[in-house]
Amino acid sequence: MLPDPADDVAPTSPADVRGDDGHGCTGFSDFSDFSDIDGFLRIPRLASIATGSDGRVVAAIQEADENGAKLISSLWELDPEGEAPARRLTFSDKGESAPVFAPDGSLLFSSARPDPEGGAEDDTSAIWRLPRTGEAQVVASAAAGLTLLAVADDGQMLAATSVLPSGTLQDDAERRTARKDAKQTTIWHTGMPIRQWDHEIGDQSRRLVLVSPEGDLTDLTPDVGTVTLYAASADLSPDGATVATSWTQRVRGGETRSSIALIDTATLRRTALLSADEEAQYSTPLFSRDGTRLAVIRSTASSPTDTSYSRLDIHPIGGGEPVTAQLGDLSIGDLAWTEDGSLLVAGDLHSSGAVLTINPSTGASRTVAADGVFSALAPAADGTLFALRNDVGTPSRPVRITADAAPRELPAPGAVGALPGTLEWVETDVDGITVGGWLCVPASASAAEPAPVMLWIHGGPHGSYNAWSWRWCPWLAVERGYAVLMPDPAMSTGYGDAGLNRGWPRLPDVVFHECETLFDAVLLRPELDATRTAMLGASFGGFMANWIAGHTDRFDAIVTHAGLWALDQQHRTTDAAASKMRVHRHEEELPDWYRAYSPHHASGSITTPMLVTHGNRDYRVPVSEALRLWWDLVSTWDGEPETMPHRFLQVTSENHWVLTPSNALAWNQAVLAFCDQHVLGAEPIPEVLPW
Repeated sequence: MLPDPADDVAPTSPADVRGDDGHGCTGFSDFSDFSDIDGFLRIPRLASIATGSDGRVVAAIQEADENGAKLISSLWELDPEGEAPARRLTFSDKGESAPVFAPDGSLLFSSARPDPEGGAEDDTSAIWRLPRTGEAQVVASAAAGLTLLAVADDGQMLAATSVLPSGTLQDDAERRTARKDAKQTTIWHTGMPIRQWDHEIGDQSRRLVLVSPEGDLTDLTPDVGTVTLYAASADLSPDGATVATSWTQRVRGGETRSSIALIDTATLRRTALLSADEEAQYSTPLFSRDGTRLAVIRSTASSPTDTSYSRLDIHPIGGGEPVTAQLGDLSIGDLAWTEDGSLLVAGDLHSSGAVLTINPSTGASRTVAADGVFSALAPAADGTLFALRNDVGTPSRPVRITADAAPRELPAPGAVGALPGTLEWVETDVDGITVGGWLCVPASASAAEPAPVMLWIHGGPHGSYNAWSWRWCPWLAVERGYAVLMPDPAMSTGYGDAGLNRGWPRLPDVVFHECETLFDAVLLRPELDATRTAMLGASFGGFMANWIAGHTDRFDAIVTHAGLWALDQQHRTTDAAASKMRVHRHEEELPDWYRAYSPHHASGSITTPMLVTHGNRDYRVPVSEALRLWWDLVSTWDGEPETMPHRFLQVTSENHWVLTPSNALAWNQAVLAFCDQHVLGAEPIPEVLPW
């Protein structure tokens, strides 16, 4: 049955959530009531962390607003020794994010908060500076907002903004006003790509700008088109003299190539450092602290036989042969240089994660931290590493990592208490390959009262069920009485090149065989009920759910979110059409592949009740996939319309994910209620839901 809305009443103020005096000067209470979905979605979330040269540590922490309409970020100072509670620094309604320390010890951040001096546009993100004492002030702003990317030792900053096509920074505000007043929404396209995730590309030109300590802006890329920097990653050398940036160019066949360019900040002269070709592209340049080396991620091009592999190369700026980091099975996540010249790399590894330190001269690696997924690497001047760490049972927590001790958690909002069940890594042999996954079992499960079981298949397909998720949290289902199995099958990250390529090119039968074999193995446990099961997945996992629905009736319910349905349609309409078509070709070229693996070909075989969920603003898997799937389900139902078991939850304001807390509340309630109905035999979901 649906939960009583009265059971999901949120605290009336942020202070009620925190349990503090309203000034953020004491810690939050640990959350442990996973039956309270709204309360779960109001847990503070650690988003990033920064360190200063004077030893200060600051984190950005997100919280849902009173109505659950959005997440608002604020900045908190953490005790680097892990003794004192966190202290809140900022309080605006618009929020503050992306903290970076300036060389003088002041704190830079991004915010759309009102500028009391009227210099920044309302509701437009500007760069602000918060001194150790005193009020924050705007450093710089632009009509389309500014995103801070890097800070040099002399205080210069590298930022990104956008300008209307064929415009300049100077006339952009006036042109935007004219366009808005005329209600003009046209976009002139001259090639691909035209979309990315949830936004259009061709209506603006992304620019890199140099920001002086006084806030003056210099456009470093005035001559770029709409595609050149649309997905650029860039860094500023410590002396402020050079910018390294990815540089995208269109080539034949709707493809693009991403190279690395160097820009002299004084002359704007641009030179090519690394040129992309049909074999490899480059991204994520990062200068060493002495400016003599540049770390770059090199990615091979995917093909029908091989997926894309990422390598971490270290290039001497003054010339010489690059060094490739020896990462083993680790999949690259986050990068950071230390003051002593080592390169830190965090990423997925063997169903968990690790941080490695790389010798830039040899590429040799050494493990700095393991047993957890680490992000937001923030090395301090004294060699201490601060980062965020999480795992399947723990949301991101700030930790202090030193050479002689295990990671130490720092007090901060957002901790959870006791979980409603157990977490265990399980494995089985599948045709000579060890396949594993995380199994969450409710505390109430027993041989006398076995728990119904959910199989979750992750997205990507290059991903891993190794971390905490706010969007797909198994503990909400475990609290409801379900066991949840989350496998790492073929194409999962953290298992080396062989793991990434096993099952390529996106073969659902290979993935399902591995998942189903592990699923069958755990279902032998007496505390699990093999007769009551459900299958859930999103993105690639949603594609798997759609394919599985037409190839087996073993599950009592299937939930598919943002899933691919008709591959001939999706491969041409996704924002990643170039790479999809490069790998999978036209259906006329590979008719057998499309016939076997496009889920829509088996629509007539679907008998399992399906819940379809999708966001209208999803450009990676356009909502047309859900619309076509829904038509196929509804139009082929033989019974009376009111007896049809399938349901469609359309989320009109969301993209590939469900990010708004209020929408996430409705989504979780719908998913659990749908599974309750078809797995547990609960009351049917009403036509109009109470949320």
